[in-house]
Amino acid sequence: MSTAILTGQPVPGSSLENDLRSLGFDVRVATDAADAETLLAAVPANQRVAVVDARFVGHVHALRLGLTDPRFDAAAIPGAVTARPAARPALTRALRTASEDASNGSVVVGILAERIADVLDTDLYRPELGELVAEVPRDPQARNEARQAVTVVDDEAIRLRTAVKSRDGFFTTYCISPYSRYLARWCARRGFTPNQVTTASLITALIAAGCAATGTRAGFVAAGLLLLFSFVLDCTDGQLARYSLQYSTLGAWLDATFDRAKEYAYYAGLALGAARGGDDVWALALGAMVLQTCRHVVDFSFNEANHDATANTSPTAALSGRLDSVGWTVWVRRMIVLPIGERWAMIAVLTAVTTPRITFYVLLIGCAFAATYTTAGRVLRSLTRKAQRTDRAAQALADLADSGPLAELFVRILPRSPRVVAQLLAVAGAVVMVLAAWIDGPGWSVVVCAVVYVLVSAEVVASPLKGALDWLVPPLFRAAEYGTVLVLAAKADVNGALPAAFGLVAAVAYHHYDTVYRIRGNAGAPPHWLVRAIGGHEGRTLLVTVLAALLTATDFKVALTALAVAVALVVLVESIRFWVTAHKLGAPAVHDEGEPA
Repeated sequence: MSTAILTGQPVPGSSLENDLRSLGFDVRVATDAADAETLLAAVPANQRVAVVDARFVGHVHALRLGLTDPRFDAAAIPGAVTARPAARPALTRALRTASEDASNGSVVVGILAERIADVLDTDLYRPELGELVAEVPRDPQARNEARQAVTVVDDEAIRLRTAVKSRDGFFTTYCISPYSRYLARWCARRGFTPNQVTTASLITALIAAGCAATGTRAGFVAAGLLLLFSFVLDCTDGQLARYSLQYSTLGAWLDATFDRAKEYAYYAGLALGAARGGDDVWALALGAMVLQTCRHVVDFSFNEANHDATANTSPTAALSGRLDSVGWTVWVRRMIVLPIGERWAMIAVLTAVTTPRITFYVLLIGCAFAATYTTAGRVLRSLTRKAQRTDRAAQALADLADSGPLAELFVRILPRSPRVVAQLLAVAGAVVMVLAAWIDGPGWSVVVCAVVYVLVSAEVVASPLKGALDWLVPPLFRAAEYGTVLVLAAKADVNGALPAAFGLVAAVAYHHYDTVYRIRGNAGAPPHWLVRAIGGHEGRTLLVTVLAALLTATDFKVALTALAVAVALVVLVESIRFWVTAHKLGAPAVHDEGEPA
């Protein structure tokens, strides 16, 4: 339960108390500033508190936005201020200051909430209210005008409209959101939480994957329809969170993690279904997962590198801004990068009307084009801007690089190469290793190339990653590791090797995604012991090449399976422990409105 302290003289006919109670507040009335101090001190320290001017006139949704958003420790709108437990000391100090002002006549109790907001010594969030009304009228005429303004604007319509993500893809914006927002409202009115809808979306997608795994045309059609419905639910959970302001750290993690799990599980389902029909497409399925994961890492790394960079402008970015001013180019540019809505719609339709092999071919071609387009644009931006990147950005890139104990060892003992030389060596080492695996197959020549890769990958992270193109280091490492696993499993040419490799890459990719979500949530990278325990990218890559050289094809398949299970258990247990603990300890809620995944 939260507590709202009303200050000032009650206004006859005001619905304010009922409005606050409808938002979950226990309402108490302060006769003066000193009484407000007493009431605040009596509220348990683990509760949210709001101080509201009794003369407030406005929409209920304005109060909801200003007083109930869990993402911010302190927030205010005209006539009302609120604080979560973390900001309670600041609220107490501000109320004491306002009370002292009231005692010497410099402020009256009726404007106490505004005075508190003015002197609050902590970050204060002030939501954009737009057409919503939130006023503190000083005379009867102003009150009547404010009440009329409230009746003119339908706050429920605004609440429903703003439940939709502000920046999304064409398919989501025009084909899903026009009706999924109403599903979100239906869920809110029946007490469903965003996490429950997120879970329902995951279950639906897993059922879709199971239907695809049947290998029948009816199963493929059902899989496509269920995948689309899963995406509807995926949109609904975020819209429900925005509609009801039910943001949470755990919810943001579940939403992001389940999106990846749904898509990659569906790839596996398609591969299983194709195998039932005598067509082995596991290499395509794994290739699609590798390509999509590397695309995401490019997005994450570029954004983190430029998160707080100074002088962060370029002619390329300016051109992009000018293109965005032309309406149709915005949608074309959003569609050609195959965001999650367009991608899932394409996969669903192709699953229903074609074969898994064609589905994967089209997916790989589309994602490859999208990756080339976005990466090229970001490289141009990086080369034409003179940004000064911070230590925070360099640390984020180092965390995303996922370097393990071998890299740490060689960083200490190897001489430092010039920056450009180290970058070129890293690219050459990764390319040579994958090509050696492709040309020679499992063997000691690949192990030698992997040893060289370990050395050059350590060299490139020996200095802080503040260079113009250093954001390419994490996706390079991902492509090298995942690509080597894919090629060696394919070259093993034994039934089950590619599915085992799919499981291993999925487990490692989960760890890499989890690293991103922790950084985005300002929770820091995973603990160092975890990175050491699973070997770092260079250690795992070297281990896989050694196993491929030492073992027979059948034993290599078993080793890949065991490694996949071991990595999955370690990273899943630690990740779940971390996020559940963060949720229980009341970590700040997270809600990402960034690029469509």
